[in-house]
Amino acid sequence: MGQIPIALQLYTVRRDLANDFKGTLEQVKSMGYEGVEFAGLHDHGIDEIKQLLDDLGLVPVSAHVPFDEMMSDPDKVLGQYAKLGCSYIAIPYMTEENRPGKPGFDQVIESIKMLGRVAKEKAMTLLYHNHDFEFAKVGDTYGLDLLYQSVPADLLQTQIDTCWVNVAGEDPVAYVRKYSGRAPIVHLKDFVMEGREKPAQLYELIGISPSAGAGAQQGEKGFGFRPVGYGVQDMPAILQAAKDAGAKWVVVEQDRPAPGMTAMESARLSIDYLRSLKW
Repeated sequence: MGQIPIALQLYTVRRDLANDFKGTLEQVKSMGYEGVEFAGLHDHGIDEIKQLLDDLGLVPVSAHVPFDEMMSDPDKVLGQYAKLGCSYIAIPYMTEENRPGKPGFDQVIESIKMLGRVAKEKAMTLLYHNHDFEFAKVGDTYGLDLLYQSVPADLLQTQIDTCWVNVAGEDPVAYVRKYSGRAPIVHLKDFVMEGREKPAQLYELIGISPSAGAGAQQGEKGFGFRPVGYGVQDMPAILQAAKDAGAKWVVVEQDRPAPGMTAMESARLSIDYLRSLKW
C-alpha cells in the first residue's frame, strides 16, 4: 500500500490566505500537498474557490465548520461545502455548554445525528475533531468515546487530532487504532511540552481570547507547536496506525508557527518530513 495522501489544514496558513488567497494556495500545492481542509473561506465565493482548486489540482478534502454555524441553516451551510466538492465536513470543537456531561448534551446528540443525515444526503461524511477537553470523564467514560457511542458510525466518523490526544495523556497511536474503520481523516500535529502540566491557554480557534501569558507557550519552554516530525510525536507509528485504521487522508495542522519560523516555512518542513519517510 502506498502513502496516504497528505492535505494541509488551511488554518495553519490563515494569515497568508488573508493577505494572498490564490498565491498561498499555489505555494501549498508547490510544496507537495495534494489536498486542503478549510477553516473559513476568507470572503471568497464557492465557485471562485472551486475553480482555483481545479486549476491547481488541489483536492477540497474537508472543511471545519463551527457547530452553531451548521445548525443555523444545515441545508444551506452544508450545501455550500458539498458544492465546493468536499467529501467531509467536520465539527471542529464544542463550546463548553455543549460538551458531554452537560445538561444539554442529549439535545446536542440529536442535532449531530440530524447534521450527519444532511451530510449524507449531500454525499458528504460528518466528522468530529477533538481537542483534549473531550477526555474529561463522564462516569467511567471519556466524553469523546461517549460522543461516538451516542451517534451511529454511519452518521458521524472520527477526525482524531493526534496532538490533543497526547496532550490529554492518552496514546494517539492506540486511539487511531481504536477507531479503525471509523477514521477516514487523521490530523497530524506535533508539539513540545515541558512536563505534563498544561498551560491555561491552549486554543485560539474555539472562541477563547488568548490570555496575557498565552505567548509563553510558543517559547522554547512550556508548550509549543512544531512542524510534523520536529516534536515529541512518534509520527511513523501514527502513520502506520492511520494506514491500518483505513484512513483516506492525513491532514497536517499547526495552530501557530514554531518560534522563528513563518507558517509557510512550518508547513513546508512538515510535508518534507512526511515525504522523507517510507510508509
